[in-house]
Amino acid sequence: MCILFIYVNNNGEPIPGQYRLVLASNRDEYYTRPAKEAAPWDESPFVIGGRDMEPGREGGTWLAIGGRDGIVKIGALLNVTGESKANITSGRGPIVANYLVGPLSNEEYSKQLLAIDNYGPFNLVSVQMDTNGGSIGGGVSVLHTSNSPCKIDHCELDGPLGFGNSPLEVPLEKVKHGRKQFGDIVDKRLEVQSKEALVDELMGLLKSDEIHFPDKELSRRVPQFTEKLASINVRFPESGYGSRTRTVILIDHENHMDFIEDTMVTADPDGEWKRTHIERQF
Repeated sequence: MCILFIYVNNNGEPIPGQYRLVLASNRDEYYTRPAKEAAPWDESPFVIGGRDMEPGREGGTWLAIGGRDGIVKIGALLNVTGESKANITSGRGPIVANYLVGPLSNEEYSKQLLAIDNYGPFNLVSVQMDTNGGSIGGGVSVLHTSNSPCKIDHCELDGPLGFGNSPLEVPLEKVKHGRKQFGDIVDKRLEVQSKEALVDELMGLLKSDEIHFPDKELSRRVPQFTEKLASINVRFPESGYGSRTRTVILIDHENHMDFIEDTMVTADPDGEWKRTHIERQF
């Protein structure tokens, strides 16, 4: 499971002194699954993100950002919990990577992805931002693409967006509550001068252990573990599973990016965490 929140300011058009885009996300995974922390990729240094290092699945990613030729792309992958699918021949790890390194727009890529569709159930959130002063639906486009059910949704940018492990039209309770809290934080801290406080409050949201239960949709999808998965910060140590990476991405009015990642160093969620902070001018 994973959770993702995005806010696009002023339909993506820059406002001096404010952030154009704010993103906050948790990666939920087995604590012992090997992964690389966020960094520029060796083979594609214009891309920044973590990498899956599970044997046989090396190089995949759950969240990354890349910018070149005046276009910034962000891709985030979430599974669709409690769904099964026949004719799966490919792992989902390359979905985000292929979007970021390829030439296709997010809409072109989404259509191609669903035309092939040999992956397990997924939700892909793809962001495309113009940094050259052109127009992509007002400067930024956010799509939600899923093969369970098979559809592409153009997200309205008139408020905070929240995504989880269910279809877009049936959000989990923690996504609904988290989206409201995320929006409240951004409303207070959208000024660039508030960066430190904004990052602290967003990381605090991603650490939230509040249980959002009952949740009819989550109970239907994972009836035996519903309460264990009903918080933004998932902690399921008896199964060695939970929120093991927290990420905040900020892009300001001058297209300066901050990528802040907190990730577990050991397999103990109460143990040491490491912060990585990468800045880039797009």
